[in-house]
Amino acid sequence: MLFSQLDLKMNVEFSTHKTSQKPLVHNLLLITRYSLLLCDFKLYSIATNYALPKPNVIGQGNTMAFFEKRYHPPGTAPGTLTEVQGDHTSPLQIRLIDFDKNQVSLRENIEASECRAYLENETITWIHVQGNPTKVALKELGKSFSLHSLVLEDILNTGQRPKIEYFDDQIFVIMNLPSVENDSVNIQQTCFFLGKDYLISFCVGDFTPFEPIVKRLQDQGSRMRSHGADFLLYSLLDVVIDQGFPLLENFSFQLEELEEQVIESVGKDALRKIHTIKRELILIRRMLWPQREVINQLQRGDHKLIHTDTLIYLRDCYDHTIQIIDLLESYRDMTVSMLDIYLSNVSLKMNEVMRVLTVISTIFIPLTFIVGVYGMNFDRSAGPWSMPELGWSFGYPLIWVIMLVLVVGMLAFFKRRGWF
Repeated sequence: MLFSQLDLKMNVEFSTHKTSQKPLVHNLLLITRYSLLLCDFKLYSIATNYALPKPNVIGQGNTMAFFEKRYHPPGTAPGTLTEVQGDHTSPLQIRLIDFDKNQVSLRENIEASECRAYLENETITWIHVQGNPTKVALKELGKSFSLHSLVLEDILNTGQRPKIEYFDDQIFVIMNLPSVENDSVNIQQTCFFLGKDYLISFCVGDFTPFEPIVKRLQDQGSRMRSHGADFLLYSLLDVVIDQGFPLLENFSFQLEELEEQVIESVGKDALRKIHTIKRELILIRRMLWPQREVINQLQRGDHKLIHTDTLIYLRDCYDHTIQIIDLLESYRDMTVSMLDIYLSNVSLKMNEVMRVLTVISTIFIPLTFIVGVYGMNFDRSAGPWSMPELGWSFGYPLIWVIMLVLVVGMLAFFKRRGWF
C-alpha cells in the first residue's frame, strides 16, 4: 500500500510539471522529489517496523553465515535459559554408556532425571546429548551433576568461541565440529563436561560424529575401557578435530578444479567460486583457530582430572590442530593467488583486445589520410597543380593499389615485430 501511495504521488508530480518545465529541469526536479519521498518512506518504515524488501543473495543457502551466534536480548540476567525456537531445532536424544574394563552398558533415549543414579557406581559414565537440549533437560542435568548456570547458558546459546573453563572438580570445554552437508559447510557446537568418573557431551544438530567411539567401547580389547573419563574426553576431542581433515580435503579438490578453470578461461563463475571459497576459509579459520589454544591448555596437565598417561595423546591431538590451521592458511593463500591470477588473466584478455584494436586503428591512419586528401573538393580547372591526378584514367585503381600495399606492408611489419 505504501509503494502504491508513493507511485500515485509521483504520478501527480509528473502530470503537474510535465508541461510547465523544460525536459532537463523537469527530470532533475523529479529525481530530487523522488529521493526525498524515498527518504521519507525509509524513515516511516523505521518508525513503524515496516521492513523494506531485501534483495536476493545468490548462493545464500550454500554458504556460511557471517554471524551464527545465538544470544539473549541485551539486559537478560546471566544464566537465563531460553528455549530454542525455529525450524532448525533437532529432537533431543540422550544416550548413556556406563562401562569399565569388564563390561559395557548402553541405554538409548534415557531421561535426564535417570542419569543421576549412575554417579553412585564406580564405573565410567558417558552421557551424550544429541540435538537441541530443552531447558528442562539442561536444568535436570545441571542439578544432577552440579553444572554452573552460566555454562548451561553457553550450551543453549550456540555459536560460542571454543574455550576451556576449569572448576574445582570439573572441566568444561567448547569445540566446533566442522562437516560438509549437501555441498555446504556446517559448523556445529560441541560441549563437554569432564568429572571424576563421568563425561557429558552435547552435540547440536542431527549429525552424530561419535559412533566410532561407541563401537570402540563395545570392543572387549579397547584401550578406552582401561582408562578413565579423561581418556574418553581425549577420544571425543580427537574425533571433533579430525573432522577438519575431510572438510579440507573437499576444499583441496575444489581448489584444484578451480585453478585449472582460472588458468584456462576467465568468467564470472570462477570469480564467484573464488570469493565463496575464500570467504568460507576465513570463517572456518575463525571458528577453528581457538581450538589450538584449548588443546594446548589441556595438554599442560594443570588440572587433577587430566592424568599423566593421557597427556601424550593430547599432544598428538594438538599436532592435528596445528596441521589443520596450517592447511587453512595455505588454502587461503592459494585463493588469494587464484584471485591475482584471475585478475591477471582479465587484464591479459583486455590487453589482447586492445592490441587488436590498436593494430586496426594504426592500419587505418594512413588510409584515412589518403582518403581525406583526395576527398577535398578542388577545382581541377583552376590550374595545373589543382589535383591533376584526378583526371588520370588509372588514378582510382592506383589509389587502391597504394592503400592495399600499405595495409599488407604494415601487417607484415607488425607480424615480424610480434605485435599480434
